[in-house]
Amino acid sequence: MMPAADPGRHGGPPVLACAGVRKVFGDRVVLRDLSLDVAEHEVVALIGGSGSGKSTLLRCVNLLETVDDGTIHLDGRDITDPRVDPDQVRQRIGLVFQSYNLFPHLTVLDNVTLAPRKVHRLTRASAERRAMELLDRVGLADQARQYPDRLSGGQQQRAAIARTLINAPRLLLLDEVTSALDPELVGEVLALIRELKGDGMTMLIATHEMGFAREVADQVCFLADGAICEQGPPQRVLGAPEHPRTRQFLRRITGTGTG
Repeated sequence: MMPAADPGRHGGPPVLACAGVRKVFGDRVVLRDLSLDVAEHEVVALIGGSGSGKSTLLRCVNLLETVDDGTIHLDGRDITDPRVDPDQVRQRIGLVFQSYNLFPHLTVLDNVTLAPRKVHRLTRASAERRAMELLDRVGLADQARQYPDRLSGGQQQRAAIARTLINAPRLLLLDEVTSALDPELVGEVLALIRELKGDGMTMLIATHEMGFAREVADQVCFLADGAICEQGPPQRVLGAPEHPRTRQFLRRITGTGTG
């Protein structure tokens, strides 16, 4: 049975609804009865230390990991049902990793057009036309014929985002997409994510960039030991946290007690 839908902070049923999600690796509980909704057009930021469960949650939502208990609903459909085809779900949920995961033997353009051509059976011309529109948007139209190793880390990450956007995902998952970048390249990726927010993209973001979370997120969730310790608007969670573990985390990350 589907959990009662939270009407959402933006109105309407949530795009993503996680209810009682539990994930165990061996004897280690990585996600503990975690429940989280993401409303349409909403940006939710996941913060927390290494091993807190952020990346595992994203992988469970994208069905790269199976949950041991609980349910995950996408637009009201239980995608944790074993009868669900994971590949069909992944066409509606985009996931961008911190390590880019571009195919090194393909050009940027071919990386972006691979899924539309192979999965959606678009013609090369149609796929390339759409891909060039996206590459222009992310500032990489002039790099379309280059191979990934000729691009900077920031350019590779923007190419990875374009590759995900070409499938017009219902939900975009971003897993620490700036953590592998040199500091001077972080801004160009964050600027693109700001644009996506402005376009109304629904996003669930794992990030260690507190300033960015404060700026773009509608809700911030602090995870510790696989559970959400605190959730709320960024101004409160990052500016006036209530949970002692949130305060401790922010103090360690920012050098202050309030983020």
